[in-house]
Amino acid sequence: MIRVLLVEEADLVRGALAALLTREKDIEVVPASPEHSQTVVQALSYRPDVVVIDIDGEEDHALGTSLELATRLPECRTLLVVGSATPEYLRRALARRVAGLIGRNSPCDTLPQGVRKVAAGERFIDPALALLALSSAENPLTGRELEVLRLAADGTPTREIADRLSLSVGTVRNHLNAVSRKAGARNRIDAIRIARESGWL
Repeated sequence: MIRVLLVEEADLVRGALAALLTREKDIEVVPASPEHSQTVVQALSYRPDVVVIDIDGEEDHALGTSLELATRLPECRTLLVVGSATPEYLRRALARRVAGLIGRNSPCDTLPQGVRKVAAGERFIDPALALLALSSAENPLTGRELEVLRLAADGTPTREIADRLSLSVGTVRNHLNAVSRKAGARNRIDAIRIARESGWL
């Protein structure tokens, strides 16, 4: 039997996911608190093979939990259920040793399939999410444009960016204009949003 710890705060959704998994003869869902903060404690107690986390609004917390589980309970694998994911988020998730990612709108049989794959030590990425990562626009920004944009995204004023990078204020503005043009953005804020969603930052 594959023991699964299911982390989902909404009772109705948790019940539906549990029902979906327990109808499989080789999967057992262990009791769990809906609180994300209790995930690691419960995993250490129940020693599941797979922890399934629905990360609606808890993206960063779920990634931190995945890394902590991989460190403290390496035999336990993490499978995230996501509503939507940017290519940048997918890369971060994989870097945090998440074993699997499934889209919330995937066919019902995708979840048990993903559970089996990650329990077997494989990595499972929902095909729709994999396609998103592969189809994301290639980064058109130069190294210097990225440096300027990163500082701008942190809220650094133009004059300070110029001082830090030993550039003139005009050159910084030119780089930011080039970034906006390449990203097809309306302004600097829009350029930062597009760059983040595309995984360039």
